[in-house]
Amino acid sequence: MDNKRVIIALALSFAILFGWQYIFPPPKTPAKTAEQTAPAEKPAPAPVPVQPATPIMDFAPAEGRTVSVKTPLYTAQFNSSGGVLEGFTLSRFKETIQPGSRNVDMVGDGARTKAPLGLILGGVPTWHQGRWAAPEGDLEMAGAESKTLVLSGESAGLSIERKLTFKADSYLIEEQLTLSNMGAAPVQTRMSFTAASKRLSTDDSSYNPTRVEYLFSGKSMEEKDKGALEKGVQETGALSWASINSNYFLFALLPQAEQATLKTLLQDGIYRLAVDQDVQIAPGASQTFRCSYYMGPMDRAILANMPAGLDKAVDFGWFHLLAVPLLWILNWFYQFVHNYGISIILLTVLIKLLFWPLSQKSYKSMNQMKKLQPMIQKLREKYGDDKQRLNQEIMHLHKTYKVNPMGGCLPMIVQIPVFFGLYKALLGAVELRHAPFISHVPFTDLIWLADLSAKDPYYVTPLIMGATMFIQQKMTPSSGDPTQAKVMMFMPVVFTFLFLNFPSGLVVYWLVNNVLSIAQQWGMTRSQTK
Repeated sequence: MDNKRVIIALALSFAILFGWQYIFPPPKTPAKTAEQTAPAEKPAPAPVPVQPATPIMDFAPAEGRTVSVKTPLYTAQFNSSGGVLEGFTLSRFKETIQPGSRNVDMVGDGARTKAPLGLILGGVPTWHQGRWAAPEGDLEMAGAESKTLVLSGESAGLSIERKLTFKADSYLIEEQLTLSNMGAAPVQTRMSFTAASKRLSTDDSSYNPTRVEYLFSGKSMEEKDKGALEKGVQETGALSWASINSNYFLFALLPQAEQATLKTLLQDGIYRLAVDQDVQIAPGASQTFRCSYYMGPMDRAILANMPAGLDKAVDFGWFHLLAVPLLWILNWFYQFVHNYGISIILLTVLIKLLFWPLSQKSYKSMNQMKKLQPMIQKLREKYGDDKQRLNQEIMHLHKTYKVNPMGGCLPMIVQIPVFFGLYKALLGAVELRHAPFISHVPFTDLIWLADLSAKDPYYVTPLIMGATMFIQQKMTPSSGDPTQAKVMMFMPVVFTFLFLNFPSGLVVYWLVNNVLSIAQQWGMTRSQTK
């Protein structure tokens, strides 16, 4: 088997995989749209008309006012009329790297009108068709403090008490909802917890889309197609959590229900979630429901301590088992150098050292194949019309000189999973968001690699990376086949094009890996010429 053909196949595989993921990222298990599930779903029974409920406690309806909740991690604004979330600003994350940039708001201006965290009873939006008492004062916490905001109201014939508990050191908000029927007839209806958010990506780049993701019966499902989300997606079952997320931020609902129906919708550019549960309350009885909300970064260490398996929201696909330890090593380096660009370089060097022996074998095998090329060319000239005889003679030649035609590519195959594991890790690491490497072009005020999660604004690193790939191709032993040589020389152009808009952290990794490979190959060639 011609070793060069295998190498070409590997190179093309890299290009196709990178290109396909860049243009058409592979979806997770497809979600069902509302149109697909609607016929199978039984309509929720209409609420039984009841007399207006007598409040459990003194209740003085009031116009809604903004209630502020401030912690070291975020500042949240709630409207006292129904507990609608008007804003949730993360204290440690900016929208851009520009001076004076605003902090990230997990809600956004457009989403306020969609009433995130609003409660729906029997299809009735309680923030519009209900009466609420205004709580006293704002909340502010520090250290490990925990405080509760109590919202009391009535709507759809039920008395409502929402208790929202906040912790100063956590992005998780826990709700205890109590519905009371003080009327003379039983109430049977549907209750919905809701969420709404703007797009959580800064742009429409294919490697960082805003998507809806949820966990049903331990199985993660995802929908990022705008067309499907605009039609609506619906699922029913044992829901652990449902979320709106990107590579870096997560807005999740965590209902504590054995059976729930999730409805999602992309409306006017706003992503919406609703989690429905059946409600049956006898006269004079109460029923309590629990739900938690997470609004914060897609940080693996933080999510590992969240309930309901929320850590599964961070998923690196097939390469998850490799990506997680690679990120751990990256963060370990960062503890010493305090620069993620340098950490990426050190991690690349470490990986290169681990695979050094395999690479040496690969280069040695390719050099052996190079020495055989003149003899193989003569065999082609002699048996060009007899393919079977030609293959037999080439195999005999390999055996005679003890050359393994696969020796040059097998070490490369072993390294491919690690390469793609690191690729997935760097693509989804919130640590790299707004993490600088070289903030400015030397001796100028021009912002350069100030954000490793964004592309190189001047395309310097991808162009240099393409040049290093070209040098590698020149140093690689030629097969003697002009067509194959032209294909191989075209690969740097393909990779350069693919990497132009990739996050600069990924480009730095690939560039450093190329430079190290050139140095290793040069050293190998020099040692053999002595």
